[in-house]
Amino acid sequence: MRHNFLDWGLTFRFNGSKLKTWSTDVKLAGVTDMKDYKLGVMETKFACLIWSNAPIQSGELVKLCEKELDWKKSTTYTMLRRLCERGIFQNTGGVVTVLLTQQDFQALQSEQFINETFDGSLPQFLVTFASRAKITDSEIEALQKIINQHKG
Repeated sequence: MRHNFLDWGLTFRFNGSKLKTWSTDVKLAGVTDMKDYKLGVMETKFACLIWSNAPIQSGELVKLCEKELDWKKSTTYTMLRRLCERGIFQNTGGVVTVLLTQQDFQALQSEQFINETFDGSLPQFLVTFASRAKITDSEIEALQKIINQHKG
């Protein structure tokens, strides 16, 4: 399935003549650099379960993970602890809540990808993307709208 880069939660700003990714203002205790926002496949599935069901009692989360992921209680709590340490969720009084929304998390991941892979250059990302996948007229129109909104 082809994913549209407009759906990746990117946030942009227009700065002079260069369109670049915009750093979000999210500051979290314990998160020291962007690599903390990289999740493995199972971490991502687990995080999506929480985002879809939060706030959720930790006991209910254990049952949900047993059903959906075939995990044992200890696996669920280990994974929950890891994601809480990263500042994505919190487990207080047996209730798991969201500290970083899925949209904000995806924006941070997108920003990290462009910064690491394209030296922070959104135009270079778009050139590379467009060289392998046709950009539709509606995508071009959506990009133009974003650019026009951020011209200042």
